[in-house]
Amino acid sequence: MKRQDNETVVGIFQKNKNFGFVVPDNKSFETDIFISKKDFGKARNNHKVVVEITKYPSKGKNAEGKVIEVIGNVNEAGVDMLSIIKEHNLPARFPKEVVNEAKTKGDVINPRHIKNRVDLRDEEIFTIDGEDAKDLDDAISVKKLENGNYILNVHIADVSHYVTQNSLLDKEAYIRGTSIYMLGRVIPMLPRELSNGLCSLNAGQDRFTLSCTMEINSKGDVIDSKVYKGVINVTERMNYVDVQKILDKSDKEILKRYKKYINHFKLMEELATILKNKRLEKGYLNLDIPESKIILDIDGYAIDVKKYETSFSNEIIEQFMLTANETIAEKFYWLEAPFIYRVHEEPDIDKVNELNEFLSNLGLKIKTSGEKIHSKSFAQVLEKVKGKPEEKVVSNLILRALKLAKYDSENKGHFGIASNYYCHFTSPIRRYPDLFIHRVISEYLNNNYDVSDEFIEKYKKMSQDSAINSSEREKIATKVEREAEKIKKAEYMENHIGEVYEGIVSSITSFGMFVELENTVEGLVRFDDMGNDDYYLYDEGRKILVGEHTKKTYKIGDKVTIRVKYASKILRYIDFEIYNEKENNNENSEDDKNEKEV
Repeated sequence: MKRQDNETVVGIFQKNKNFGFVVPDNKSFETDIFISKKDFGKARNNHKVVVEITKYPSKGKNAEGKVIEVIGNVNEAGVDMLSIIKEHNLPARFPKEVVNEAKTKGDVINPRHIKNRVDLRDEEIFTIDGEDAKDLDDAISVKKLENGNYILNVHIADVSHYVTQNSLLDKEAYIRGTSIYMLGRVIPMLPRELSNGLCSLNAGQDRFTLSCTMEINSKGDVIDSKVYKGVINVTERMNYVDVQKILDKSDKEILKRYKKYINHFKLMEELATILKNKRLEKGYLNLDIPESKIILDIDGYAIDVKKYETSFSNEIIEQFMLTANETIAEKFYWLEAPFIYRVHEEPDIDKVNELNEFLSNLGLKIKTSGEKIHSKSFAQVLEKVKGKPEEKVVSNLILRALKLAKYDSENKGHFGIASNYYCHFTSPIRRYPDLFIHRVISEYLNNNYDVSDEFIEKYKKMSQDSAINSSEREKIATKVEREAEKIKKAEYMENHIGEVYEGIVSSITSFGMFVELENTVEGLVRFDDMGNDDYYLYDEGRKILVGEHTKKTYKIGDKVTIRVKYASKILRYIDFEIYNEKENNNENSEDDKNEKEV
């Protein structure tokens, strides 16, 4: 375990007569933490607390510490999310001076800064986001030319106009690296005065943008592009649900409300279909890995867990943002500009060979040519399982075989989207790399692409540092968001212990198997909970479980019926057991018999 001076640990306080101890949330900490009576502070039984470590464990002795902060009772609303924030030392609040700097920007654009921008305020432009979104950093419009080509306009909030290099806002954004979304709570990269206000492309309000206009032919090729600073006024704030209803013609009220804009959305659908088909042809990995939608009550307790349903309206934004990101990355790569790219390198051949061992059970294989691997080989496998019961499992297996995407000052391409050039340009409100490259782009635009050698050298070094920092912050954000999900899923399942569900075996381990339910909740079935019919052994070579006597097997992708055995939001895990209706009926019969005898 890594030691740090004055390290703090979050955990649950338990009080005895003359001493107390804290059970750490972080299970990698080696022991419970002994707390002497004088160091209780205001802690009470079952309080979540922050403990400062005063002595580390040694020779079988517990660590020692003192309570420096009480978060609240473990079952109190909101304490679970606050505990994660404290556990990862996340900056939950903005320093006062940073907020004050954000407030000095005002809530309307400065008209004096319009003169050097392309004025698009008379254009019909739309945002399409989730119904709950508050920071709207991208807006779009599509037109069709007489030659059959399309004009795609992607307008991104010009955050760099307000968050300047080395300002207090910039330094704070760099530290945070990204916004973190924790189910009903967000830790934003920028104060809400900017993220929900002046930098948000709210309908009916003049806003500054960094815009990219692309001419795209009927094959989906970008044949011409232009980057410029703009000023827009969004016509309508749309959401995915309503746009899909327009495309499907499924809601008369919605169709009536947006009658004069229907052709815009049909044109968007048309272009997005062309772009997606081109990507799939190139080897774009269209992974079927549904996100979870966790419904919270007014106090923040989980009351439902569902699969997040998406539609082609989501795909419209996805395809347009991908295209803009690729176009910007390619343009500035050839300019040899100091930049931050979003890179996703080829998977290791050993990982692919291991994946093929799994896939062979399904009659599938990722084709390789020597050490070279093409994303199209993965895409072809995904196409073969599309719409089949094993699609989700295969998607998850492929995801595990791939490397993690990251930020880099060098362009190394993006394997997952089969692209030679890729960056993150479209979300400067919530991602620091986007904000960084906006500054670079602005410098090039302001100087008619004739930038100084001094600027290039300075920003090359900064791009390296920012890429490393942003990748690290992204890892923490991802971990925090997953932990938050695990807690809320376990909280939800605490109220469903004993209930029976259908699921799919998502992975096999040496201590049991994980089963994923249709609602995306995943739980562990341990060997002791596999049923009474046999004792199961782990076949590591084939990654399956085999019954010692019956030779019955369980493998990834198998459908199983489980019963929820245990769930704990505190421990952040869920246990299932295999449910056998016949065995269960026999157990019930025995119980009835015993009751009659009594």
